[in-house]
Amino acid sequence: MIFADRQQAGRALAEQIARQMPASDLGRPLVLALPRGGVPVAVPVAERLYADLDIVVARKIGAPGKPELGVGAIVEDGPPVFDETALHYLGVTADDLADTVAAERAELRRRVRRYRGVRPTPHATGRTVVLVDDGVATGVTAHAALQWLRDQQPRQLLMAVPVCSRQARDTLSGVADAIVCLHAPQRFAAVGQWYDDFAQLTDTDVDEALSRAQRSTTS
Repeated sequence: MIFADRQQAGRALAEQIARQMPASDLGRPLVLALPRGGVPVAVPVAERLYADLDIVVARKIGAPGKPELGVGAIVEDGPPVFDETALHYLGVTADDLADTVAAERAELRRRVRRYRGVRPTPHATGRTVVLVDDGVATGVTAHAALQWLRDQQPRQLLMAVPVCSRQARDTLSGVADAIVCLHAPQRFAAVGQWYDDFAQLTDTDVDEALSRAQRSTTS
């Protein structure tokens, strides 16, 4: 299964969620996107579910010398969450990553200011929440975001992605009430390999997608 782009993947994901979750079970859901890549996927999901749309900002904490390898994550105002197994395997401690955490925290705060502005942090308490991203590889960032949302005591918590590794799907099922993943290939190298168009998104792309969704909701 190859998706044309994030928008097409979002439309397919929206239909799958609608089939799995009857409207009577959802109430008025809260769809939360993980920027940047999750935003264009989440927009059609929110439209299909007649849901409120917002963001949850998270940042991966990369391993020393291997920033692409996530060993932890931070989410909004929450504490760092680490993959203790990965830290042990690499022979590093949380203290060794203090500078990395500080740098990612600064970038996280910048993105919150840029994407949310003066809007309050979304409240998940008592609501059906659908967390959306464009794909999940290791799952460390999604796991941290789900745990942050779980602490707010939502009525129901779903993780929805077009593509995910089987290992991540199994791991995330321990914190989400349900995982909606359209494609969980046996061999998984990177999220981008399952998209024809997986262009790097900018802050402006996120702003424009959120603005279009807002106009659609109020029109």
